[in-house]
Amino acid sequence: MTATETATFKSGAAGSAIFADSDSRKYRYFEPRGKRATHYEDVTVDVQPDPERYLLQDWIISFANGKGAYSKDNTAALSSNWHLFRAPDQEWERTHYQRQSKIEAMVQAVIANGRKAGAPKAFDRAWIKVLQTHLGAWKHVEFGLGTSLMQAQRYGYTQMINNATLTNSSYKLRLAQDITLYLAEIGMDISGFDDEAGKRAWLEDGVWQGTRHAVEAIMGATDYLEQYFAINIVFEPLVGELFRSGFLMQVASPNGDFITPSVISAAEADYERNLANAIDLFHVLVHDAEHAGHNKGLFQAWLHKHAALAAKAAAGLQPIWSQPHSKPVSYADAHGHSLERFGKILGELGLDIPRE
Repeated sequence: MTATETATFKSGAAGSAIFADSDSRKYRYFEPRGKRATHYEDVTVDVQPDPERYLLQDWIISFANGKGAYSKDNTAALSSNWHLFRAPDQEWERTHYQRQSKIEAMVQAVIANGRKAGAPKAFDRAWIKVLQTHLGAWKHVEFGLGTSLMQAQRYGYTQMINNATLTNSSYKLRLAQDITLYLAEIGMDISGFDDEAGKRAWLEDGVWQGTRHAVEAIMGATDYLEQYFAINIVFEPLVGELFRSGFLMQVASPNGDFITPSVISAAEADYERNLANAIDLFHVLVHDAEHAGHNKGLFQAWLHKHAALAAKAAAGLQPIWSQPHSKPVSYADAHGHSLERFGKILGELGLDIPRE
C-alpha cells in the first residue's frame, strides 16, 4: 500500500480522524453541554461506543440475529442525535450509591427513633387500618413501576438515557422496600396489625384495581420510552403524587402519625429529580430538528392511552380520603392540585391535555 492509498478495511479500534478535542491532550470525544465538561459527562458520555460516533467497526457485541447491542428500533421515537440528552440531575454510579445510602440512613433513623418513643402506639386506630391496607397496597405500585423501569433501561440507545432510567428504577424499588420494612417494624408495636392486608387490597379491593390496571399496562408496554414517559409524565402526577403528597403527607400527622411523612418524603424528592430528567429528554425529542412532528404525535398517542388509565386509577382511590378520623384535606382539593401539576408538565413539552 502506498502512502497515498487509503485502507478500505475497518479497524477494531475506537477513534476518528476528527472529533471534539482531537487537537488537544484532553482526548474527549464529546462536546460538553456547558463551557466545561462536568464529572458526570466525563464518566458517562461516549462510554458506550457507537458506530455512528468514532467507532470505526460495527457494534463490538451483537446478538445471534445480527442486531447490535444497542438499537434505535427499541422505541418508536426518533432523534437526529440521541447523545444530545444529558440528565439534569447528573447522577452516575458513585453519586447514586451515596444518595441512596443517605436516604436509607435517614429513613431507618426516623423509624427507630419513632419506635423508641412509642409513637406507633399513639396512631389513631382508623389510621392504622389505612396504613396496613392502603400504604401496604402502594408498595406494590412502587415495585411494579421500579420493575418496569429496570426492564426499560436495557433498551436505551445511550448510556445517559440508561443511567436516568436505571436510577429512576432504583428509587422506586428502594421505596417499595422502605414501605415493606416500615410496616413490618411498626407492626411489631401495634396489636393485631395485619401484614397481609396490603397484598389483599392490591389483588382484590376495587379501590385499587384501576391503579393496578394502569401499572400493569405500563409494565406490559414494549417501548422503553413509552414506559419512561407513562411513569414520569402521566402516572406520577395524576396518581403517585396524588396519593403520596395529596393524602399520606397531608393526613398522617393529624391522625397522630409523624413517622410516615418522613418515610414518604424521600420519594417526593426522588420524583422531582426523575421528572426533571424526563422533561429534559422528551423536550429534546419534541424539538428535534428532523423528527419533532413525529415525536409530538407519538407522545400525544401515549398520553391519550395512559392518561385515561391514570384518571380511572385516581378516581378509584377517592374513597380512601374518607377513611381516617381526621380529614384535613379533601379528595377534590388534592385531585385539583394534581391536575394543575399535570397541566404544567405537559405545558413544558408543548403537549395537549387529552380530552375524554
